[in-house]
Amino acid sequence: MSRVTAIQSLLAACALLPGAAFAAPFAYVPNEKSATVSVIDTATDTVVRTLPGGQRPRGIATDGRRLYVSEAPADGLAIIDTTAEEPIRRIALGKSPEGISVSGDRKLVAAAVEESNSVVLIEAATGRKLADIKVRGKNPEHAVFSPDGRWLLVSAEEAEQVDLIDVKARRQVAQIPVGKRPRGIGFTPDGRRAYVACELASTVYAIDMGRRQVIATIKAGSFSNGVTVAPDGSRVYVSNGKDGTVSAIRSADNQIEATIPVGKRPWNMAITPDGRKLYVANGRSNSVSVIDTQRLETIREIPVGELPWGVVIQP
Repeated sequence: MSRVTAIQSLLAACALLPGAAFAAPFAYVPNEKSATVSVIDTATDTVVRTLPGGQRPRGIATDGRRLYVSEAPADGLAIIDTTAEEPIRRIALGKSPEGISVSGDRKLVAAAVEESNSVVLIEAATGRKLADIKVRGKNPEHAVFSPDGRWLLVSAEEAEQVDLIDVKARRQVAQIPVGKRPRGIGFTPDGRRAYVACELASTVYAIDMGRRQVIATIKAGSFSNGVTVAPDGSRVYVSNGKDGTVSAIRSADNQIEATIPVGKRPWNMAITPDGRKLYVANGRSNSVSVIDTQRLETIREIPVGELPWGVVIQP
């Protein structure tokens, strides 16, 4: 074996090690029915481990060192160390917690809690509960931080608006009208615009955050749901639950560039830090579809546990 070949083989082997500095990031998938979290190596697009997921894991977020997973029957949040791969703490949230979000500085965690119609704010370092903030929407599903951490935008199943929380003031300060049953939320990297998928309207709403108003409506596929924005902000990806597709929207003109078939009942999604691959949780296919964002086509379907709810990728 030549010296060059030996080095290439060593790099390939090291890229598969969890602790390698240049390893591809891992994707984590909460499987609601099987109560597990599938760990996908994004270099090989294979499940490399399966972690215990607690009770009916749904919402998931990460700060790179820890996973934050909502457990609906336990009414709480499980914090999992990604190195030890075991829970290090559980925090009571309230009945039926859903979506989880971590602020850009990784200091705060937000959890949408359905039955209390509120968002719980937690200090990431200590697990201390800082606030329980009431919102207008009923059965909130997602509470997503703006890139600068100043705002939380909250969607709810029984709503025709998204609720805006001032994080520092710890209170809701506005409602922005959208379509019926807002679900997924994504911000452009500069935080100037947010995209909200409304399931019953099958429409995506582009919101100017400065003006706090909708500036464009984009007709997506049937039952539009999850939203992910490319790291450079050039595209917005929206899952369409009834169609089994993902819409790729150009943010420059808010036009649909492509419609990509995936598995059954696509839900929440995540994109790799380099923006090259999008991972889509397919709830009724028990799989994750991998989309090549340059070719805008599905290149792999990865079997995971039962009823995958979403995906998060290490920053």
